[in-house]
Amino acid sequence: MILSALLHDDLVEPTLSVAGVALVADPSGALYEPRSGALVVADLHLEKGSSFARRGQFLPPYDTATTLGRLARLVEAYRPRAVVALGDSFHDGGGPDRLCEADRASIAAFQRGRDWIWISGNHDPEPPAACGGEAAAEMALGALTLRHKPRPGASSGELAGHLHPVAKVAIRGHGLRRRCFATDGARVVLPAFGAYAGGLNVRDAAFHGLFAAGALTAWMLGETGVYAVAGQGLRPD
Repeated sequence: MILSALLHDDLVEPTLSVAGVALVADPSGALYEPRSGALVVADLHLEKGSSFARRGQFLPPYDTATTLGRLARLVEAYRPRAVVALGDSFHDGGGPDRLCEADRASIAAFQRGRDWIWISGNHDPEPPAACGGEAAAEMALGALTLRHKPRPGASSGELAGHLHPVAKVAIRGHGLRRRCFATDGARVVLPAFGAYAGGLNVRDAAFHGLFAAGALTAWMLGETGVYAVAGQGLRPD
């Protein structure tokens, strides 16, 4: 699937670049591509709480509303032309059927007046039923390729999720662990956006082979900004 690029008149100040494409890294964990007006989020894991409840592990059933509330603030702030959800938007294939009416209405409201693309993930390989939008295995956005799982050896320009990256640094003898955008300038792996989604340290073996040697930068999420930490400054858990 290909989303044609449209030029915004008022470009937002970019944070980082991938394959020469300037991107805004939001402290929420979303990426915004100003030229096309595309807002990209990864791993919403909607209805994770209800999925766990079905297996007898009860969590407060508010994760979907919390995640959609955070997304609503982004849509209001950026007013994107398109929203792309990079897979694992639902925690399992039955998640769309378990949405309450209020949450279903929120998703429908986000989609009005803009494109909405559901990229398939390993938790939700089939298109979400009765949730609007379009579904795709992956898509192109100019020089970028958007997919769920990052692929070692993929050509430059990959935006992916799946791994839920977090970074850990030592500050005054104390460890600080935060979700992060992991990038070497050729690809970026987005942090999980979902309220109940966990995280995996970028020093984990699962990230090996994804980034050029010595080129990894973790853009750690703060309350009001993102903060770049070079790979040599990152710590394992």
